[in-house]
Formats: sequence, structure tokens, C-alpha cells
Amino acid sequence: MKTIIRLDLDDARILIAGASAEAERIGVPMCIAIVDESGQLIAFERMEGGKVTSTTIALDKAFTAAAAKKATHEYGAASQPGAPAYGINSAIGGRLMVVGGGLPVLHEGQVVGGIGISSGTPAQDQAVAQAGIDHWLKP
Repeated sequence: MKTIIRLDLDDARILIAGASAEAERIGVPMCIAIVDESGQLIAFERMEGGKVTSTTIALDKAFTAAAAKKATHEYGAASQPGAPAYGINSAIGGRLMVVGGGLPVLHEGQVVGGIGISSGTPAQDQAVAQAGIDHWLKP
């Protein structure tokens, strides 16, 4: 038998609050997805003005970060021609994201979920995801 630690709805709300505060600060309305350790959706917010097309992208970024246990921008570098994971972005029906903005959420070194952000540039998305995690980690 295995005990699994995962994010819950309260955790997801804290992550969203931190991410949306940073998105507001930089002036980019975002789509924010929070998933559990297996990549299943816990909570989602499309800020007023967040791109409709970014809904699916944010979900897939969060899924990739949690289920693959790796930040999406790391897959971006590893999926270029000649790199060890070239073509991985076509895996799992195209759900594996290789663009920055998806980060695993860690607790005591274990992946307990993922956060996916979309609507800005990859760098903005990644910074907003990190802001959500930083907010969640505050004591």
C-alpha cells in the first residue's frame, strides 16, 4: 500500500491567488490551471481577458508538469532536433507541452501537483507560475 500526498482545493486556491496577483501586477490576464500529482484538474481560473485558446494550453502545461514531474520549459530544450527528447511534444495525443509556464509543485521533494499558466509570453507564464508556488510556500 502507498500513501500519496497531493494538493487539495485549498492549496489550489492559494496557488491561483498568488499566480493571479502576479498576473495582475504585470498586466497580463492569465489562464491558471492547478492539477494533482497525476495531472487531474483540481481548480481552474480564466482571468477576465485571459485568452480562450489558453484554457487548453494551461491545462496541458499543468498536466505535463505534474504527470511527467518536469517543468515544461525543460522539455522545450530537450525536445529540439538532435536533443534526447526530440519529438516528445507529439506524445500523449499532443498533451505534452514544451513551452514555458508549467511547473511541478513540490512538497518535501515529492511532486504533489502542477501549475500551468497561459496567455502571456513563455517567460511571463513561467514567472506567474513561480509566483503561485512562492505564494503557496509562504508560512
